[in-house]
Amino acid sequence: RAAREFGMPMGPLLLADTVGLDICLSVGHILAGHFHFEVPKRLEELVAMGRLGKKSGRGFYDHKKQHKAFPRTKRSLLPDEDLTDRLILSLLNEAVACRREGIVSEGDLLDAGAVFGIGFAPFRGGPLHYIRTQGVDTIHARLKILQARYGERFVPDPGWLEFPES
Repeated sequence: RAAREFGMPMGPLLLADTVGLDICLSVGHILAGHFHFEVPKRLEELVAMGRLGKKSGRGFYDHKKQHKAFPRTKRSLLPDEDLTDRLILSLLNEAVACRREGIVSEGDLLDAGAVFGIGFAPFRGGPLHYIRTQGVDTIHARLKILQARYGERFVPDPGWLEFPES
């Protein structure tokens, strides 16, 4: 819900089901080694049960029943703002890192790639454009708050300190 309200075409769980949970698990293991996090146990459990997403008819959702979510055990206790920020600001932080590391030569190319390649909310203009419209200092400060609350995965990339204003 938080992703869709931000403007993404679908939430991360439906995206994972669409890609295939077996693919997500494989990529998760690769990324976990690089970014030093653990692959969610629930993802491993679903794949082990043969719930691979749309291709098997069931994953996080029951696709035989038109995207009906399986019953939740409880609602998140996180404030809505934290849910959105934990999802979106991680992506923004990685966009800043890609720009700093020269993975993409121009900010406009990064924004276009994010919109057309990963479905970043088009009306927001891409991650770097969104950062500029919200304010570099505002987003950097919010990352620091998330770091204090939720740990090292929200450490702002050094590129925030040299973020170009235009």
